[in-house]
Amino acid sequence: MAVFRESNAAPYLQPVPPVVGDAKVGGAAPHELSIGEIIRRERRLSQEQIEQILQYQREKGVRFGEAAVALGLASQQDVLFALSQQFNYFYAPDAKRGYSNELVAATQPFSHQAESFRAIRTQLMMRVFSQDDVRRAIAIVSPDSGDGKTFFAANLAVVLSQLGGRTLVVDADLRGPRLHELFGIESSSGLSGILSGRAETSVIKQVPDLPSLYVLPVGVTPPNPVELVERPAFALLMRELLSKFDHVVVDTPAAVYGADATVIAARCGAALVLARQGRSKVSRLQDLVATLNNSPAKLAGVILNEY
Repeated sequence: MAVFRESNAAPYLQPVPPVVGDAKVGGAAPHELSIGEIIRRERRLSQEQIEQILQYQREKGVRFGEAAVALGLASQQDVLFALSQQFNYFYAPDAKRGYSNELVAATQPFSHQAESFRAIRTQLMMRVFSQDDVRRAIAIVSPDSGDGKTFFAANLAVVLSQLGGRTLVVDADLRGPRLHELFGIESSSGLSGILSGRAETSVIKQVPDLPSLYVLPVGVTPPNPVELVERPAFALLMRELLSKFDHVVVDTPAAVYGADATVIAARCGAALVLARQGRSKVSRLQDLVATLNNSPAKLAGVILNEY
């Protein structure tokens, strides 16, 4: 990826618990544990295996992690994961965590794709989140379906959460929601219930293994998506969310389906346009950019999805 340039929602938002420094692993915060203890817990090493590692460590004069790798009792990925825990850099080290393979920033945090998302994060921190005192959410919009909005929104939310502040990714694609599938979370209630006044329980889900990241799924797919996001309740909800989270990322339907995306972007305050290499039509992309330029939303830029 390359950077180119009437119901009150508040009752449905439960207090957000402290994260990062307060995330506990067996009674201790991850950064308080030694590398060896983190590896032991992740690999479920026996006391006999621990003794083997310690003996090798003493004989060779190497670190615990190096000794464990040399003996085949841990991998380099295990050592990287243990280091990340000590530095409060949370990610999911393998697919068994239940995430989709599309969540490259969470499952492959040292890959080229994840580095691309971090570069985009840096641009957004300068262009959108740090320019003035106005709090903005950022809507991810694109001309057509299949451009990769959900993939992009989810991974952007992951890398924002890795900065340490509370990050929320909202599935506002009321026509074809997918965020809950990527994160492997339950989605029986969510945004549609809030906007229709039917939500009865807390609908914001904390993502396992990523303690700074939260998801607001769609819930039941409604028959009137554009009417729901045009109601005052959606603007009220966005203001409430911005008061509770450091960063809010919003997934949207493709612009080809209607006005949903531009309405959502206006309520968010900022928009990032996504196009797909070899697929997006220039005329539709130009029309979407022109529409956003004439809206209250701040246009953060255009991303070319090369994947």
